[in-house]
Amino acid sequence: MTSPRRVPRPLHPGADADDPADFVAIVREHDPKLRRLVSRMLVDRHRVDDVLQEAYVRAHRALPRFRSDADLGTWLYRITYTCCVDELRSAQRRPRPVEVLPEPGSGASGPGRQVAVRLAVQAALAELPEDQRAAVLLVDGSAMDYSAAAEVLGVPRGTVASRVARARRVLRSRLRIDEEAPDDRRS
Repeated sequence: MTSPRRVPRPLHPGADADDPADFVAIVREHDPKLRRLVSRMLVDRHRVDDVLQEAYVRAHRALPRFRSDADLGTWLYRITYTCCVDELRSAQRRPRPVEVLPEPGSGASGPGRQVAVRLAVQAALAELPEDQRAAVLLVDGSAMDYSAAAEVLGVPRGTVASRVARARRVLRSRLRIDEEAPDDRRS
């Protein structure tokens, strides 16, 4: 017994799933949010474009199977998240360069301090397990509600909530240490 072929819903009014221009419009609309997710998920910032390209290729190939009950943005996040996980697993098998992070200045302000804080946040995010990093980036970084994040990650809503809580606790602890003045640190 064969099941009937599911007909994808229009991507937006007047869209044609087979029209490359419509797919390009979809990519342009969602690229900034997806790029932000990928750049924060990956340790190697040089792989962002490659991972996004892979996500868009996978999305284009899967477009005929896009379900009418799914949200297009969530569907794209899910594909992109899967590509990030694949890249992270692949990266574990490759040697990683050592990055030297500058020490935040004691009480310094301005662009140098902003860069140091940004690097400290990136380093703290990179230390989180990938499941916690993804959850906190979707909820806090992409302003998704727990239900949408759960759909992207393929886990129950409660699992997302616990991962976010654990990630926030670790980030608060890690960033508090990084923001102390060097003289205040105990060896």
